[in-house]
Amino acid sequence: MAQYRLHCFCQSGNSYKVALYLQCAGLEWEPVLVDFFNGQTRDPGWREAVNEMGEAPVLEDGATRLTQSGVILSYLVDQTGNFKSASEAERREVLRWVLFDNHKFTSYFATYRFMRAFMKQEPDPAVMAFLKGRFDSALKIVEQHLGKSKFVVGDTPTIADFSLAGYMFYPPEESGYDWPRTNPNLAAWLDRIRALPGWKGPYELLPGDRIEPLR
Repeated sequence: MAQYRLHCFCQSGNSYKVALYLQCAGLEWEPVLVDFFNGQTRDPGWREAVNEMGEAPVLEDGATRLTQSGVILSYLVDQTGNFKSASEAERREVLRWVLFDNHKFTSYFATYRFMRAFMKQEPDPAVMAFLKGRFDSALKIVEQHLGKSKFVVGDTPTIADFSLAGYMFYPPEESGYDWPRTNPNLAAWLDRIRALPGWKGPYELLPGDRIEPLR
């Protein structure tokens, strides 16, 4: 049995953040499929046994069980030293970007993509416009920053890169965003991440069936 078990599914960019870290760090891990689209995370038994918050990913490392991608990435870098910050000041900067990602970058984009591509009922146009506007504001910050920095913090990848990249490798038909066309700095950064040993895209790396966008 692999040391790390990751409860995850292929549409979850938050799961992909952790899976990609494990993969690029060369760590032994195995996926455990979370049947999100059939309601597994809403099942009281699953929540009691796996994650009371009803979310993926969940990482198991022996008796240790962790949730929330930022917490999991921080734990893994502390445990393994892979993609570790070069200094205490850099560690704080990495944390700053992880929190920005969780609060504004992934938060708005993941919700917008889910409602656009996977939510069965037609989304409210006003809600979609709000989410897109909020994400576009965060995207502008990241695009400008990556014009000055090879990776999110400095010249080598850290968990900040895995965090912000979590949803960026999904196909453009799911979100309507085409990074090479609209955001060249972000696209170049994604190419640098693709070049990391072990890199795989989310639908290759994570378990579950790919779902065609509904709209």
